[in-house]
Amino acid sequence: MLISPAYAQGAGGADGFTTLIPLVLIFAVFYFLLIRPQQKKAKQHREMLASVRRGDKVVTGGGIIGTVTKVVNDNEIAVEIAEGIKVRVQRGMLAAVLSKTEPVGGTAGAPGGQDDQKPGGVGGLLGGLFGKK
Repeated sequence: MLISPAYAQGAGGADGFTTLIPLVLIFAVFYFLLIRPQQKKAKQHREMLASVRRGDKVVTGGGIIGTVTKVVNDNEIAVEIAEGIKVRVQRGMLAAVLSKTEPVGGTAGAPGGQDDQKPGGVGGLLGGLFGKK
């Protein structure tokens, strides 16, 4: 016989720990690339929804832009989408807040107030890097 028969090789020295290493690495990659960023984004969205107040300009989940006229309760807000046209929207369906209004107790001349946020102002990242007026 010219060809010798091939026999199955016995189980090598692989123990339980070495077989778990690839699974642990895959879970770690999924956690840092998928799960953790999604949790951070959800937390930012919850914080954004909690800070919505009257006068803010918002975008709904359907893409409608309007101004918050009244916070009805924890789950609903009234949004004016055109002059005299108000709709009630679930708070969770807000996609973004385009512009925030100043808090009632805020002052316009205080550091970090609206004066620093005006177009052409020195506020924000560049203002922090290059110094304010």
